Amino acid sequence: MSEELLPEHGIVSRAVIFDRYGDESVLRVVEVPVPAPAPGEVVVRVVAAALNPGEIGIREGVFAQMWPASFPEGQGNDFSGRVVDIGAGVTSLTAGDEVMAFKPRGGQADYVSVDVPHVARKPAELSWEAAAAIPGAGATAYAAVRAVAPVAGETVVVSAAAGGVGVIAAQLVRLAGARVIGTAGARNHDFLRSLGIEPVSYGEGLADRIRNLTDGQVDAYVDTFGSGNVDIAILLGVDPARITTTADGLAAQRYGTRTDAQEEADTPEEWEAIADLVRTARLVVPIQQVFPLTEVQDAYRELAKRHTRGKLILRVS
Repeated sequence: MSEELLPEHGIVSRAVIFDRYGDESVLRVVEVPVPAPAPGEVVVRVVAAALNPGEIGIREGVFAQMWPASFPEGQGNDFSGRVVDIGAGVTSLTAGDEVMAFKPRGGQADYVSVDVPHVARKPAELSWEAAAAIPGAGATAYAAVRAVAPVAGETVVVSAAAGGVGVIAAQLVRLAGARVIGTAGARNHDFLRSLGIEPVSYGEGLADRIRNLTDGQVDAYVDTFGSGNVDIAILLGVDPARITTTADGLAAQRYGTRTDAQEEADTPEEWEAIADLVRTARLVVPIQQVFPLTEVQDAYRELAKRHTRGKLILRVS
């Protein structure tokens, strides 16, 4: 481990864990040993770690049959930081490299060991907070938009277009040259307009409002929220092959729509492509609020309200 990057003696790593299913109150910040890298891994000193809505469901036990916890369970997936230790066989990274990375249920800690295929270089111009959001929310948005393949002249609806995944997806659709209709609460309408996205209020009557805005022509639908959005897309006559949802697997099964998400954009090359869009100011990753690691319960309490504009981030160091 690099003495220059890690001069302390007798150091320990803080990590967010939970040892039973439950609400935010089960989360604890505890001291754990600093990990040593296995062959093919690096250890990253985390600077910022992202929060994602799916982590709430995992912690509450909603997905216990599909992804059971192994208590004590770690928390968080995507993060940014500096490489401080290199495992055997790693030649593509060196100590001091600034990176963004993905470690399922392990990203919210001072030090994280992660396999090199899940590490991408962070451009120097990119903030730590924006970089932390890219391997999770950024990759999910990238895969979802690629699944519906928008082209210039088309009209695409993105649900929850001010949220962490939705706001990135909506901008990617716009970059493809398509017209973007974004569902959002009224307080986010001006924000969406500033990004070139046409807002429409969610809630009862949404299908009629979209139909009125588009003269009934919707070519694709990206659902990042659930709550009946796939049903609305079908009602609007969108081909199921051009509907994708990251939030309603049952509706996807019912109608045969796509469900492309983070797993379909799980490579450093794709993350670096997203990062380059941010670096060159073609894409914005809005950060609503940054919490210290010790306030992780408050951060998830805010996320659970489901009214976040962009991302919530934990500042670790």
